Amino acid sequence: MWLFDRDLWIEIFHTLGQNMFRTILTMLGVIFAMIILVLLLGSANGMSNGFDKIFAGTASNSLFVWGQSTSEPYKGFERGRRIRFKLEDAAILKENIPEIEVLAPRIELGNHRGIVSVYRNGQTSGSAVYGDFPQIDDITKKKLVEGRFLNSSDIEESRKVCVIGEETYELLFEKGEEAIGEEIRINGVYFSIVGIYKPNNNINIDGENAVFVPFSTFQKAFGSGDRMGWMAIAVEPNTKVAFVESQIKRLLKNKYDVSPSDERAIGSFDFSEIFSNISSFTTVLQGFSFFVGIFTLLAGIIAISNILLITVKERTKEIGVRRAMGATPKIVRRQIVLEAIVLTAFAGLIGFSFAVGVLGLLDAAFGSGNDFPFVNPMINIPQFSVSFLLMISLSLLIGLLPANRALKIKPIEALREE
Repeated sequence: MWLFDRDLWIEIFHTLGQNMFRTILTMLGVIFAMIILVLLLGSANGMSNGFDKIFAGTASNSLFVWGQSTSEPYKGFERGRRIRFKLEDAAILKENIPEIEVLAPRIELGNHRGIVSVYRNGQTSGSAVYGDFPQIDDITKKKLVEGRFLNSSDIEESRKVCVIGEETYELLFEKGEEAIGEEIRINGVYFSIVGIYKPNNNINIDGENAVFVPFSTFQKAFGSGDRMGWMAIAVEPNTKVAFVESQIKRLLKNKYDVSPSDERAIGSFDFSEIFSNISSFTTVLQGFSFFVGIFTLLAGIIAISNILLITVKERTKEIGVRRAMGATPKIVRRQIVLEAIVLTAFAGLIGFSFAVGVLGLLDAAFGSGNDFPFVNPMINIPQFSVSFLLMISLSLLIGLLPANRALKIKPIEALREE
């Protein structure tokens, strides 16, 4: 097979090595183009991975729903009526909307984002106190430092247990002091600590200074009855959150006699919109990076073609001799095209290796930080494969220009040249 012809490759490398300085200069365009391509794609991937890290532990298909005040009079009710959810609403929604995968009723002590004094041995922590079901951990995952999170037994038996945030621990305990099993006091009620969590480096919905107690215990300890503050909801995969959101609002408006056109009575926040917007942004960024990188690479390959055209002109006599000795047009074309491919591939691999090294340094410098979303900025195998194959294909096409120029050389005229 001609591809494994040893003499062919010796001749190609001999030709490229005759003017090494010019060969290196020719390769620089492709080297820098590949560096730019890999750095752009790697940086875009690093940013995408960084956003994934920020949102890790938060269900991407989730939403939050809470009651507000009506903005329109309806069925004899005046405008400004406060909508207060009840625990039974959660069961109604689960029963009537099969697309809901997880529904976690929540309630907070005091007003929204209210601060409650939590006591222990003379120490005080102004914390947010939530009544929760264990399912909330499926929507906003807590990263436990020690102990456990709330479980179904805590709910069923109305246990006076709690999970506290790392900041709450620092305010109530000395450094290194054991907290699991110790008690804290909230509004005169004592709770035993069963777990400590810390921020998950993602969207921090509840904050670091918070206390979670079982919902059923919250009802009895603080007299909340069947009230519910708001709901955290995750919908099934491949289901539009906006669709489920509209169904939820329709059912709740009907139950609480709210005008169908009232947009203020029931508040909601669709988390999937954030994920969707960020996903679109990173996709566009990756596409733009690939577009810019490929055109930069094309410019470098065209430079190789131009240099090969000059080389063909300089090798007119050599090519004429080869043609006179029986070299077919196919053989001449093959050698020049292979020269273009070898130059491009070698330069591309050099640029790729250098760019990967730079990305590795960037990952070491920024990848473990929390201030900037930049994690593992490397191109993936499909991106590398497409880029490399496209580079080789372009070099093949561009290499045909000097090859066809060589085929136009007539042996008789070439032998006459000095």
